[in-house]
Amino acid sequence: MLRYSRAALLAGALLVTGAPSLAETVSLDQAVAKALETAPLLRAEEAAIAAARAGKVQADVRPNPSVTVEAENFVGTGPYSVLRRAEVTATYNQPIERGGKRAARVALAERDIGVAMASANVTQLELAAAVQRSFLNILIAQQIEAIAKQQLSIEQGLQSEALRRVRGYKDPLFVETRAAARVAQAQIALEQSQAKLRNARNVLASFWGGDGDDLDVVGELVLGGNQKTELAEADRALEEARVARASAAVNVEQTRKTQDYTVNGGTRFIKGTNDIALVAGITIPIGRFDRNQGNIERARAERLRLELTAEANRLERLRRRASLGAEAALALSRANSIKSEVYPRVAKTLAQVRDGYNRGGFSFRDMQDAADAIIAAQDDWLTAMIEYRDLQTELDRLTGRFDASIAAINEGYTQP
Repeated sequence: MLRYSRAALLAGALLVTGAPSLAETVSLDQAVAKALETAPLLRAEEAAIAAARAGKVQADVRPNPSVTVEAENFVGTGPYSVLRRAEVTATYNQPIERGGKRAARVALAERDIGVAMASANVTQLELAAAVQRSFLNILIAQQIEAIAKQQLSIEQGLQSEALRRVRGYKDPLFVETRAAARVAQAQIALEQSQAKLRNARNVLASFWGGDGDDLDVVGELVLGGNQKTELAEADRALEEARVARASAAVNVEQTRKTQDYTVNGGTRFIKGTNDIALVAGITIPIGRFDRNQGNIERARAERLRLELTAEANRLERLRRRASLGAEAALALSRANSIKSEVYPRVAKTLAQVRDGYNRGGFSFRDMQDAADAIIAAQDDWLTAMIEYRDLQTELDRLTGRFDASIAAINEGYTQP
């Protein structure tokens, strides 16, 4: 939290003190951990991993055999009347996969598992970023409420001074009306800020099915502790998993250019002599026309597309990381400058104008202008801090601030 200074009203407005004792108080790391443990979206990712593992089981299955029964000469004319010279053949047929098809299918299914697990890690990072943003929204909402309370106090003070001068016939009656309107506006702003704070708490609690009314947070708007400069491992792992899957898909298509055989064997019953004979055969496709070249080239092109896309995405993340760091630093510097340089001056201006107003040297309009300057400074500070929140949240997502938390959650996962 920003330090409280009795010498500057802004510090009092930007610090929430005396927060009510609620049933549950969470830090940012605790909020992320709670969301990662219970989020339905992550249960969906677990289901996707289970589906990919089931796909591997299916990929390892051999082709089913078949039984063929054929009857010849069972109906005809003359000596071939019904069943007199019928020949019945029953054969057992077994396809024989060649070219390493089954091994290639299994390898592709393993890569599907890798993609599903890598995708789950990225989803966890996205969820952590959403929780972080909601957490900071509460801290910002607390500051907005504190500012609204301070502004109401200022307007009530101005109203008291205006009433005293109006009652003393030193100011016209409309000054009292204008002061009352400003107090009413400040009261509305306070009520809205309190509603936004309740909503922000409800949003954060919803990540783990909690109750926002029984939630409070502890932490700072200016986050520390993340010294990571490398890109998040989860993003790189997902890109690599997709490329690996594409390579496995190329292997699958290459195995399909090798034709499979079908062997069969069985018995033949000859009605005319009541004899039984053995039969056997083999089916060998002639790969004269279809060598699966089109599918092989398509799979290779898809692999190349994913490789190039992965590299492009990596470079874009690097550029974005550098930009985010600089922009976040600028936003924070602007907020600190407003707090340390601008606000003390506008606060002093209001104090000077109020003193002059009490002595009849300024008008109520002058006090309004001075009070509005404070509001503008506070709004500028909030705008800078909101910008910092957005930039820092994106930067933390990009560099994997919560990789350690995600790794702890994933200890229960088994590798394919």
